[in-house]
Amino acid sequence: MEKQFVCYYRVSTQRQGQSGLGLDAQREVVCRYLSEGRRTALAEFVEVETGKGADALQKRPELRKALDLCRRQGATLLIAKLDRLARNVHFVSGLIETGVDFVAADMPQANKVMIQMHAVMSEWERDQISERTKAALAAAKARGVVLGVSGPKNLRPHLDARAADALAFAARLKPLVVGMSQQGLTRRGMVSHLNELGIKAPRGGCWSLCQVQRLVERAFCS
Repeated sequence: MEKQFVCYYRVSTQRQGQSGLGLDAQREVVCRYLSEGRRTALAEFVEVETGKGADALQKRPELRKALDLCRRQGATLLIAKLDRLARNVHFVSGLIETGVDFVAADMPQANKVMIQMHAVMSEWERDQISERTKAALAAAKARGVVLGVSGPKNLRPHLDARAADALAFAARLKPLVVGMSQQGLTRRGMVSHLNELGIKAPRGGCWSLCQVQRLVERAFCS
């Protein structure tokens, strides 16, 4: 029996919507997912909207249409990547509460609990980046630095912040790293396990061997 899906694509600015930037990549991921089984797409909806704020669902008319069609047809909402919906815990929780099943093609094995955890981490990382940026700009301005001027001295705080982020990321994953080590997984085995769980690498995407090796080193140093 074929499973039916309603595809939803989102670009976050008007310029991206006009240029198609990011849209083709999303369609490619979704098409690959649909081709892997008896799956068919009933329709697709494309949103060009920032969708910021706690009431993001109300700001996305195309998403509401997609959800309505899912309800009427008993279909599942299909998106390319979870972060195309929102990095907002309240929003993801609200989507779950609509009662419509949805799946992210890049995390098809993720259940609703995993999706909420992903949203929590994404929102936390977004807020941390925002706060660090504001603090760094304020500190630089207080020192008399002319903002926008590049150079090694201006890059140093950025590099330090990235290093701190990497250590914090490794610390959060340390229990998982310890568990994989106790199971006797090799580094390559850890790469496969992390990717199977749908856990994103530090900069998003799938894990590589080098990234896992750095993760293990940092986790056991934290």
